[in-house]
Parts: sequence; structure tokens; C-alpha cells
Amino acid sequence: MIPPIARRFVAGESVPTALEHARERNEEGIAVILNLLGEHYDDPADARADVDAYRQLLDDLTGTDLDACISVKPSQIGLDVSADLFEEQYRELVAYAHERDAFVWCDMEDADTTDDTLDAFEAIADEYPWSVGQCVQSNLKRTREDLERLVDVPGAIRLVKGAYDEPDAIAYTDKADVDTAYRDDVEYLFERRDRGVAVGSHDPAMVSLANRLGTEHGTDYEVQMLMGVREDAQRDLARQGVDVKQYAPYGDKWLSYFYRRVRERKENLTFALRAVVGR
Repeated sequence: MIPPIARRFVAGESVPTALEHARERNEEGIAVILNLLGEHYDDPADARADVDAYRQLLDDLTGTDLDACISVKPSQIGLDVSADLFEEQYRELVAYAHERDAFVWCDMEDADTTDDTLDAFEAIADEYPWSVGQCVQSNLKRTREDLERLVDVPGAIRLVKGAYDEPDAIAYTDKADVDTAYRDDVEYLFERRDRGVAVGSHDPAMVSLANRLGTEHGTDYEVQMLMGVREDAQRDLARQGVDVKQYAPYGDKWLSYFYRRVRERKENLTFALRAVVGR
């Protein structure tokens, strides 16, 4: 059972609780991206089990009126076994979603996985246009070249600052440098795309930038935030007519995810404690 302190960040352990969370957010005008918790499987059977679970989740969503999609991790669906298995199962899930008029996001993990992840995304998006989206991390120094490569690919791009601790040689490690890179990358996407831009950020300045650029360039975009973080802002943006999507993980592997959220920002623990005591 998930303790109250962690429930702020995790939409339960089961599919029914995750779907109920999605329905509650939909009632507030917020769409949901559901992620079954799990990663770094080196046994192909474990990766296969989560692929099958996602297929079932897509079936469950098809029978509802929920505004929800799924997001997977590369190491969850085979990348730690082999790049070929990852791409095969990534493609399978996107094809399965495409048949059901559904959508699949793929998260980005540490820098060692970037090439294999982007190679697979590019190939799959060309085969199933606009049924798939890929996360890209602005803290990596290579990201501008990656965006130049992906800007015309018919799939969505979720731009985040990046949460992995990468070496100075390949990543910006100073917060100000990361912010600058993220701002520049957001501007680059809005200037060159008319759809499929997702701004994954809780930073009010970056969200305001997206709102301004969306108006200036006529770009169809969305703002993505995590469950449990700035939820008041998520509701406010939705009321203003912004397309808001909340990333909501679920499943029994919640402990490591909760600790990661707390390590990222000490304020997250404060938010969680307030939720428990009702203050």
C-alpha cells in the first residue's frame, strides 16, 4: 500500500486507481499521461511483461472517454537487453496505439541511451506519424543538433531540462546554463514547428515563454507537469485554455520514484507533508 506521503506523486498501484485519477484530472480540464513504474530490466521477460501491461492499458483506455495516453521508458521495454529489442517493442506499442487512435510518449533516460532512443523514435514516427512523442533533455550539449535532426519528424517532442547527473564534458551542470539552453531550445521549436511541441517544465518563466511564443507563432503546443508538483498552477493554466497534461505514474514500484521526486527538490517533501496533514 502506498503511504499517504507518497500518494501525492503516484496515482495508485493498480490500473483502476490510475484510470480514476485520470478521470478526476479530466474533470479539471487536465489530460493525463500514464506511466507504469518500472525501469532498467535486464531480463527480456520483465520487459515483455510491461509491454503486455501497456497493451492492456491501451485496451482499457479505448473503452473509455478519458483524455489520457501512455509514456514508457526505454530501459523498461528492452533497451538494457538490446537496442533491437527496445526498438521492436517500442514500435509494437506505437502500432498498437495507432490502431486505437491512441498516443505513446517515450521518456528519455541517461545520456548513454540517447542515440538508440532517438534512432528508434525517428524510424517509428516516420512509420506511424503523430502517434508517438519523444522526450529530449536540454541539459545535454548535443541537444540542439538533435532538435535540428528531429524538427521535421512527424512526431511530438517533449522538451525538458533534464534530471540525470551527467558529466561536465557532455552536459550543462550550472542551473543558469541549463535554463539558458532550455529557453533557446523552446524558442527554436516554436519558430520551426506548427504542432507537436510539449513544454515539460514547472518553471513559471518557461511556461510564460511558451504561452507567448504559442501566440506569436501560432504553434499548437501543450504544457506537461508531474503529478504532485504545482497542481494549482496546472488547474489555473487549464482554466486559461492552455492544453495541460499531467504525467501520472502508477504501479507497485513506487518507492524509488517517490525518493527521486524528493531528491530533485526539497520542496516536494514539504508539499507531500502538507497533503498528509491537510495544510
